[in-house]
Amino acid sequence: MPDLLLFLVTSVAITLAPGPDNLQVLARGMAQGRRAGVVAALGFAVGCLFHTMVAAVGLAAVLRSSPLAFQLIKYAGAAYLIWIGIQALSAKGGLAQGSDVAAVPLGKVFRQSVLGNMMNPKVTLFFLVFLPQFVHADTTHPALQFVLLGLVFMLQTAVVFSLFGLCAGWLGAWLRKRPATGRWLDRAAGAIFVGLGIKVALP
Repeated sequence: MPDLLLFLVTSVAITLAPGPDNLQVLARGMAQGRRAGVVAALGFAVGCLFHTMVAAVGLAAVLRSSPLAFQLIKYAGAAYLIWIGIQALSAKGGLAQGSDVAAVPLGKVFRQSVLGNMMNPKVTLFFLVFLPQFVHADTTHPALQFVLLGLVFMLQTAVVFSLFGLCAGWLGAWLRKRPATGRWLDRAAGAIFVGLGIKVALP
């Protein structure tokens, strides 16, 4: 079985880091209130299912056909994680910048959030390189491990993003007054990415 505790801690830290998804949840909550923020959060979380299935079907097939190819993918993923970690270390804390969002019906908020997550190729790429780091290469059911990890990531995303949505008003104002907080969140996530990449790359 994959190391679920390490995966959960890493996932929460990554989800907390400033990014376009949590920025949109925060902006939606500020524009339309708590319900809209939570609905947007759930939409982005549900979108993770699409990326989970892409990773489960594609990478599980690679693992079954060629363990060496799967290992090479993990090394490539380690390099990618280190690269995005370096990018995050130099970021400027986008979550604190805020955004103006026009009010729309809650059903449309949910659909927009799901599709926005599904259509983001960077999220697909992230799942393709992140999930394999926690899958055991000698497992007999790799697809199940991918699905399990994806569900854990989706659930923690729903919880963390919903907290952003519920606290959008005061959180947005607090972050705008303290832009350094967003930068430190970026740096924390960057350090986690780099550390995870190095851990995977080492024998």
